[in-house]
Amino acid sequence: MTIRSPCVKLCVLDARNVCEGCGRTLDEIAAWPAADEATRRAILATAAERRGRKEGAA
Repeated sequence: MTIRSPCVKLCVLDARNVCEGCGRTLDEIAAWPAADEATRRAILATAAERRGRKEGAA
């Protein structure tokens, strides 16, 4: 089973090049198509942490 992209079609990068919609960095977004399943899981976990920190700061 392939892990689907977390893209929510809200593609706006902040000053740190982190997507406002999915929480991935520009580098993570670019790496996604070639990433293996383990790398995709790691990207998803890191993005979720970023979104959580952002929501906690709001």
